[in-house]
Amino acid sequence: MSLIGKQAPDFKLEGVYKAKFDNFDLGDYKGKWLVIFFYPLDFTFICPTEIKEFSKQADEFKEIDCEIVGVSTDSKNSHKKWIETELGELNFPLLADLKKEMCLAYDCLKEDEGVAFRATFIIDSKGVIRHETISDNDVGRSVTETLRVVKALQTGKLCPVEWKEGEKTLN
Repeated sequence: MSLIGKQAPDFKLEGVYKAKFDNFDLGDYKGKWLVIFFYPLDFTFICPTEIKEFSKQADEFKEIDCEIVGVSTDSKNSHKKWIETELGELNFPLLADLKKEMCLAYDCLKEDEGVAFRATFIIDSKGVIRHETISDNDVGRSVTETLRVVKALQTGKLCPVEWKEGEKTLN
């Protein structure tokens, strides 16, 4: 069932950011736009390509007052080791949903495997979910498209197909 137009489910999870463990919750992002992206597992093939691309484009999200968090069902220790050994420093936190509570709240748990689907949620500055995509885990998402959708939603106007920042809206 879609969460579009509903208040984003709260979360309180441990995670890793800038080589340190910390606690994170939805309230940390109050008043800002937020992209939450779920991915299946650390130490896999597609996930690092997405995570590195989100990190690479993180400044572009920050420029439009939008934060990013990544979430999987791995532990904070697994995240930290993966960052240290393969990913390199990231420009956003990775959160550990070991109990799978956040995956369940956002309805993106692949129950037969106990991992997250590849899911993306865009939450506006009032805490309302404005966009969601959930897909099979075999294909990576487009970070550039996620950024485009945030920008389009932030206009508050009707944006036609393939709309890009600076182009005319429909109202």
